[in-house]
Amino acid sequence: MLTFRLTALGFSALVSLSPVPALAASAVVDAYNDFLPSYTAGPANGDLDVIAAAAFYDGADQAFTFSTILAEKVGLTAGALYVWGIDRGLGTERFLAGSPAIGAGVFFDSVLIVRPNGTGVYNDFINAVMTNLDPANIKISSLTVTVEDLPIGLFAPGTAGFRSDPSQYTWNLWPRVGLGSNNQISDFAPDAANLGFQVTAVPEPETYAMLLAGLGLVGFQTARARRF
Repeated sequence: MLTFRLTALGFSALVSLSPVPALAASAVVDAYNDFLPSYTAGPANGDLDVIAAAAFYDGADQAFTFSTILAEKVGLTAGALYVWGIDRGLGTERFLAGSPAIGAGVFFDSVLIVRPNGTGVYNDFINAVMTNLDPANIKISSLTVTVEDLPIGLFAPGTAGFRSDPSQYTWNLWPRVGLGSNNQISDFAPDAANLGFQVTAVPEPETYAMLLAGLGLVGFQTARARRF
């Protein structure tokens, strides 16, 4: 059952705060209840179903923010994780080598992993460095998971082979239940592609929450139209 309640205020924020071309390049509205057929490791709960996601790069502060809205309240599923894969220039389709082979079009060379308890890590595969995230940068509220103001230094921008402009990094988001097998991944947002970052001063948390709510409202209305 879809439990979220999104308001016209969120939709207004979506329309007023972001130019359409920039938003299209950096945010995704994901179909409701579109669990991967390969996902067999856990329940089809709404906290594993991405409704909308967006990512921002603040060039002035040189910081990244990632945020998503889910179909049901975070914490419903034991062992749930929220993983952003980031391609800084050396990303590959790593899931194609797993079993089952999934994730064609999803490139990454590092991952940001967030737990429902408000902790997380950043795992840099290229430099073989894992860094615990400051819990102060992780905001979890009902349907939303946000990781905000991550400094550019965390992403080792000077590494050979990376894009020289960090604003050109790309990302994908996948919830999962535990680590180890591809059948634990419930959803990709977007499907079969990476997205860029919205290059702007990151708005206040309440503002990008409203922006995501607007995206979620679009997703909900689309899903409802398909059902009826």
